[in-house]
Amino acid sequence: MLAEELDFVIGVDTHKDVHALAIVSAPTGGVLHEAALPASAKGYVEALRLAGANAPGRRAFAIEGTGSYGAGLARFLADHGERVLEVSRLPRQGGRSRAKTDSLDAIRAARSVLGSEKIAQPRAGGSREELRALVVCREGALQAKRAGLCQLRDLLLCAPPALREELGSLSRARLLRRLSQLRPEGRRDTGAKGSLLALRLCARRIQALTREERELAQEIRALVARCAPELLAEPGVGPVSAAKILLSWSHRGRLRSEAAFARLGGAAPIPASSGKLVRYRLDPGGDRQLNRALHTIVLSRRKIHPPTIAYVERRTREGKTTREAIRCLKRYLNRHLFRVLERSAVAA
Repeated sequence: MLAEELDFVIGVDTHKDVHALAIVSAPTGGVLHEAALPASAKGYVEALRLAGANAPGRRAFAIEGTGSYGAGLARFLADHGERVLEVSRLPRQGGRSRAKTDSLDAIRAARSVLGSEKIAQPRAGGSREELRALVVCREGALQAKRAGLCQLRDLLLCAPPALREELGSLSRARLLRRLSQLRPEGRRDTGAKGSLLALRLCARRIQALTREERELAQEIRALVARCAPELLAEPGVGPVSAAKILLSWSHRGRLRSEAAFARLGGAAPIPASSGKLVRYRLDPGGDRQLNRALHTIVLSRRKIHPPTIAYVERRTREGKTTREAIRCLKRYLNRHLFRVLERSAVAA
């Protein structure tokens, strides 16, 4: 257990402006010092100073929100040689007392790791942070594009009949090109002029978002090829799915085993047996972006990968449903990709 490896655990409850810090004795769990520090470079230096003054010896920082408000502090401490542990959001305490303050949350964060054998490390920065920014931006562009297409479809329903008949047989690309060239300025009919202007602006917005999404996809492919070319060599693994897998895995040693990676990706089997029926169900938890990437790869392999096609056919003949066969495939794929990443020299 970590309590046997450490002398002190420093819990941190992170927020936008202020971080609450609590230094806890690992052998006893007693609170030795508490402080509230600004979420800035000055506050990070003060946290390191307090740790040196009040927790000399073997120590580790247990930080909540290492992927959001605590990212700056976690990277600062890691750069200065401190051991940093990632703490998930703790469940609220039940019972009659529901006391909650930032200081109590920091103490709970520190004590939550004492009984664990190994806690995940925070995600690395560097190229992976660059990749995360590109993936997030692309997802935003795709969502905005989908919303624009839905708006365009609704606007076309109320467009002038002559225009609607003209556009009915066009493909999406030709439709967007035609709408982006509309000239509503010369129309005298106020209603038609407003509709045509809305159609033109909506079409141009969709075209701009399409160009943005393609540019981001090219950057993602280039960055993944530099960080983890082994992933792109796997059947059915595209650049976006590879990026999501790489972001969740982050770096070698962050997760203690491939079983932990399966739990993170929602691919760990959950027993759902009853009586003589023995079965397992899908895991609804974990990182849903990682789970989505695994699901996308499995669906792609079902079309192009002969071993996957043969496996699904065999399992369905044995009485498994297609959904259960896909669950098994996601678990096998999770294990294989974890081993590929762990043995590959991926630079941060």
